[in-house]
Amino acid sequence: VAHTEMNTLENWGLFSPQAEAHLESVMGLQTYDSIRALDFLIGLPDIDPDRLAVTGASGGGTQTFILAAIDPRLAVAFPAVMVSTAMQGGCTCENASLLRVDTGNVEFAALFAPKPLGMTAADDWTKEMPTKGFPELKQHYQMLGAPDNVMLKALLHFGHNYNYVSRAAMYSWLNKQLKLGCKEPIVEEYYQRLTIPEMSVWDDQHPKPSGGPEFERGLLRWIADDSARQVTAARDSLDHYRELVGGAVEVLIGRNLAEAGEVEYARTAETDCGGYRACVGLLRNKLHREELPLIVLRPKQPTGQIVIWIDESGKAGLYSDVDSSCPKLKPGIQRLIDAGAAVIGVDLLYQGEFLKDGKSVTQTRRVNNPRESAAYTFGYNRALFAQQVDDILTVISFAKNQEPGLKTLDLIGLGAAGPWVAAARAQAPGAVDLAVVDTGGFRFGSVLDLRDVSFLPGGAKYDDLPGMLALGAPGKLWLAGEGKQVPEVVRRIYDLARASSNLTVFDGSPAEIHQAAINQLMDF
Repeated sequence: VAHTEMNTLENWGLFSPQAEAHLESVMGLQTYDSIRALDFLIGLPDIDPDRLAVTGASGGGTQTFILAAIDPRLAVAFPAVMVSTAMQGGCTCENASLLRVDTGNVEFAALFAPKPLGMTAADDWTKEMPTKGFPELKQHYQMLGAPDNVMLKALLHFGHNYNYVSRAAMYSWLNKQLKLGCKEPIVEEYYQRLTIPEMSVWDDQHPKPSGGPEFERGLLRWIADDSARQVTAARDSLDHYRELVGGAVEVLIGRNLAEAGEVEYARTAETDCGGYRACVGLLRNKLHREELPLIVLRPKQPTGQIVIWIDESGKAGLYSDVDSSCPKLKPGIQRLIDAGAAVIGVDLLYQGEFLKDGKSVTQTRRVNNPRESAAYTFGYNRALFAQQVDDILTVISFAKNQEPGLKTLDLIGLGAAGPWVAAARAQAPGAVDLAVVDTGGFRFGSVLDLRDVSFLPGGAKYDDLPGMLALGAPGKLWLAGEGKQVPEVVRRIYDLARASSNLTVFDGSPAEIHQAAINQLMDF
């Protein structure tokens, strides 16, 4: 459970928005501990590094298949009563933001293939494994030429357990796969349980390290600083930065422009408004099964310039009133139309037509779980911020591939829409000729509420919003909301891309920013 006193911009604790924005979690710490335990074992003189196995049940089963998926040093794995298509992990230590978006435990287990993988099922959430999950794993191993390297012992007459019958299945599997040469069946012998002092590594010569809230804060600070050093080091190479930070942002957002999918526009109405035609319809993304209400304002004498106008109010943000079939456009939009630019407006998820009462969303949805852990929601679902950025990518795909007479494609986001545009541009390299972005000084690391509509797991870890802006290099960027100075990382990456002249910074009030942004689009 999150401690409110640890929900701070500095010296935060686990489960806080800041920890989640830096991808710091209990599960991550436990997984690191598992790796270090393996390091310790391999360092012992009497250990055969080619015959290492891991097993565990329930939460231990989760750690088993996660460690097996990411560490190539293991030879055999046996996650008990945890691999299934149903419940994926009940404890906060089994969940982490982004972990199971569009995937799950069966696919995690499959990552170990073709190495030997044994499992058990019981009368719990794993009870359907014989018909849902294991057949697919069997097929996967068959495809890799090792059909006998995967096994499920379905002990459905027992509840959730790692009892002797289950352990016997594990002993036999390890005996066979590691060629231990033990006589079957392997029978557990009586043993004297170790006392707590005998099991403890701490003594007078090796005192237990300090713990508590201050240790937790210090540990997370160390992890964040260590990550920041690696990200900062990547700024020395354009290719390295794009690989590290660009790859990370793609995971955080969930798709790039190439993955936007097949898009089609279904026009439902068209109105002649004098100097332009207003085409209203639905933009359908077939691959992702999404629909977006869209309006395209096409001038009578087009120049080939198309401006995608992203607004915190959706497509209604193009108008100063909406009381007629040809509502009055805002002055800036009218200037663009008069100059021959087509303007596209869209309702992103939870904007405009997505709202029953017309009221803006003030909090993101969360799963029905009393524990305040972001992982229960964002371990399985994209953040609203990411979903809205994905919507923008769909619009870019439409404009780039289907709008007639396209010569230049510009993308603008002012106010609250600025961060969405920055992230979308980062995921659409080369597709946008000019990006006009007002960040308002926003940073993911400043979000203090897990249900904030701008909360993004991992958003602060990779140079925060400036990192996303930097990924747009060498494309033209007109930037406001950052004061008189361009963020250092943006300047650095644009310098590496030999595109410093493509970077313009503007400082002013919101009204001045709006006017200057229109002028920039008119001059481009």
